[in-house]
Amino acid sequence: MPSRWDHLFDLKPVTLLEHLVEEVAKLLAQDLRSWPPPVQEVDLDTGGHFAPLFTEPRPRPSPAVYTEALRLTRWELSHETDAYDDYMRHQRYLERGLGPDDRLALLFLSRWLTEQMHGLGEATEGRVKRKHMHECLDRLERKLRLQQPSA
Repeated sequence: MPSRWDHLFDLKPVTLLEHLVEEVAKLLAQDLRSWPPPVQEVDLDTGGHFAPLFTEPRPRPSPAVYTEALRLTRWELSHETDAYDDYMRHQRYLERGLGPDDRLALLFLSRWLTEQMHGLGEATEGRVKRKHMHECLDRLERKLRLQQPSA
């Protein structure tokens, strides 16, 4: 009779990079549980238009805002500027169930996620490539879906 632990020996080993991507996704999901997510500082010259997110009490954005922010982040990482520009210029987020008031949170989350991914690349001296960053965003998206309260 096999022991209850025998299945562990049959599992495929996980590479260090796969483990890192999973752990980063967990940390980001934890950061995104609070609103707004943690930032070290807000540069009023470049990000001053985001100040109301930190100075005025605002409710947590809907899950759709997070989904769309992940979409924008993927485009940003893939340098798909035409898709990004078309999305924002034609307010495609309205077609995806977001309202005009969601725009600021959408842009902030997209920028925050992009900076997190770039920071990961820098911290690993380029060992975490864009494909790994996309995988991390995919895992993050799955974790965020699991965190949503059931209707």
